[in-house]
Amino acid sequence: MVVRGLFRSLGRGGAADADGGECAVAADAGAPEESSAQVDPASRLAVLDAFEQAGFGWLWATDAEGRLTYVSLSAHTKAAGMIGRPIATLIETDRDGPGESAGRPLSFQLSKRGRINDLVVRFSGDERDGRWWSLSGQPSVSPDGSFAGYRGFARDVTQEYTRKREDSRAAEFDSLTGLYNRHRMTRRLDAILAAFRQANRCCGLMMLDLDKFKHVNDTMGHPAGDELLRQVAERLRKVVGERGEIGRLGGDEFQIILPDIDDRGRLGELAAKVIQIVSQPYAIEGKRAVIGTSVGIAVAPHDGEDREGLVSSADLALYAAKHGGRGQFRFFSTELKDEAQERTILNQDLREALARDELELHYQPVVRIEDNIVVGFEALMRWNHTERGPIPPSLFIPIAEESNLIVPLGEWALRKACEDAAAWPDSVRVAVNVSPVQFGVAGFVTSVATAVAQSGIDPERLELELTETVFMRDSEAVEETFSALKALGVRLALDDFGTGYSSLSYLRSAPFDKLKVDRSFVETCAAKDQNSAKIISAVLGLADALGMETTVEGVEAFDQLEVVRERGAKLVQGHIFAHAMPHAEVAERLADSNLRIEPNGPMRHRPERRAVFRRVVVVHEDHRYEAVMRDLSRTGARIDGLLGVPVGTSLVIDLGGGQLVVSMVVRSDEAVIGVEFETPLTSDGAGGLCTRHRVPPSTLAAATATAAPQSKPRFIQVAVPGSR
Repeated sequence: MVVRGLFRSLGRGGAADADGGECAVAADAGAPEESSAQVDPASRLAVLDAFEQAGFGWLWATDAEGRLTYVSLSAHTKAAGMIGRPIATLIETDRDGPGESAGRPLSFQLSKRGRINDLVVRFSGDERDGRWWSLSGQPSVSPDGSFAGYRGFARDVTQEYTRKREDSRAAEFDSLTGLYNRHRMTRRLDAILAAFRQANRCCGLMMLDLDKFKHVNDTMGHPAGDELLRQVAERLRKVVGERGEIGRLGGDEFQIILPDIDDRGRLGELAAKVIQIVSQPYAIEGKRAVIGTSVGIAVAPHDGEDREGLVSSADLALYAAKHGGRGQFRFFSTELKDEAQERTILNQDLREALARDELELHYQPVVRIEDNIVVGFEALMRWNHTERGPIPPSLFIPIAEESNLIVPLGEWALRKACEDAAAWPDSVRVAVNVSPVQFGVAGFVTSVATAVAQSGIDPERLELELTETVFMRDSEAVEETFSALKALGVRLALDDFGTGYSSLSYLRSAPFDKLKVDRSFVETCAAKDQNSAKIISAVLGLADALGMETTVEGVEAFDQLEVVRERGAKLVQGHIFAHAMPHAEVAERLADSNLRIEPNGPMRHRPERRAVFRRVVVVHEDHRYEAVMRDLSRTGARIDGLLGVPVGTSLVIDLGGGQLVVSMVVRSDEAVIGVEFETPLTSDGAGGLCTRHRVPPSTLAAATATAAPQSKPRFIQVAVPGSR
């Protein structure tokens, strides 16, 4: 076959027509005949044949469009079928390899039409001996001066390049898990943020560490801990997929870079899935290990424009998530900077409140749905701070758990609940929530026995409500505690059932008497296109088959009550019957033998509105008004302070921090308006709400620097009592 043009480009001198035999396949490159030859053509071809057949390397050529016109048969078993195909689709560079050209596709190199020197490549999708080739090539020019393609050769560099890759991997990859290491993640985050600043693009960052990992190391040994980290890494790969880059920073700390994602709805969903998947049990050395994780989330450029600022924000969010009860995610907010100090103060105040007996228990009725008779009460802890007023349990319980103050706090609640319930009718039970920390201490069973004995209550009337997190410790110790509690005669209830991934395995191994259907299913059970009602049916059916009772909690409206009744619920707890009440009120009601509570509530459930008192800015056309937001839900808000706003007016609510919400006025009553959001808010991971997207700081700065308004204001801004 004709290889004259190829030989000339390789500096071999002239060539005559010759048969290349089976050492090569080629298409005529159309090169002109050479006028003379300095080397005997037959000798030259013999040398080239020997070179190709020896397997040290191979020759290649393309036309001006990048299609292969020649390739040595020794290059690949399918070399003959490659002629006429674009070389860039047949050969690939090493995306994660060492060297400056790593990650750049061959098409990029060819597009420059310059000399290619020792570019390391492999055949696409081919694992033949794992071979790597150093590709070199010279651009060829036609007699008219136009580009005619490439002529080149490749040599085998598998051994030396494999060694380089291993060295590079050792420098940038975690040897235990195969994830990127801290060094690589630092470089990648720096590079991504530098490039994104120029294009005004965003980047999400998640920081996470494992809850209860130290316990696995201490009880099962470091080899088991290493295997656990490997399994965690594999689960993270499956959850994150191609959306981001995952690194292990050291110990049980992980980091996830998520380029071009600023939607806090998507980020929250991903974080929740990470938490759920990582928290499923692990099989290690024939035993079961259970851990959890907490996630902190920050988004550039809103929470930091460079790596140091973004990582610091994500770390603060992680700290808040861990100390907010663990197994949670949190987004960064400026308020988090003061949260650590605030928690320290509250912790000390809580110690003093417990010592001074300033805490109290309130009791919410559990009602039998067929006749509305009270069959029990759940004891709920309340703290009315002497200076700050009521402190919600969602705030002070995690603080107590963090400092182990939850143990004496839990013991106090047990004693107090049993003491109060001892005066109730024998048909009425009392349920007490037990923290996983309290459940895990050595003297827990003794404290239960003491509370029962000192109060004189029938153990059967005491119900201990546990969550799945009690299983996040040694399974043998958990089973021993369960056996000891059942020997006392107390009842066990699994709270928040259905929100975890492994509840069924717990039911198989733990002696529960009751399941409590989580309020998150009740909240949407009456809505269309929701599976919550079906899930409630499934849980009720499962409990019935296992001979367990069920309580459906969180029922607030008649439409929800009707749904759970139709699905077979027997016991209900929620505001439609009663809020939690002080013991004095409970005692008064029971003294009158008033065990019946008629349901009383709205006909239809509305999305939860949070009572707030927050200053916001309302934007209409080119005017900005100050107002006060009093109520907030995912889909709307009530705003006070604007007079003369008609229904149907389009407004933008500025919640601060780049959170702008496009809204429509749906109610207007003097200076109070109700607005409906164009896009629902999403969870901020801490029980609050936030916008899915934020406006970048640079855009906000440019908007506020614009000229003065050109039109007259349409509405009247009025002062709201109590706002400053």
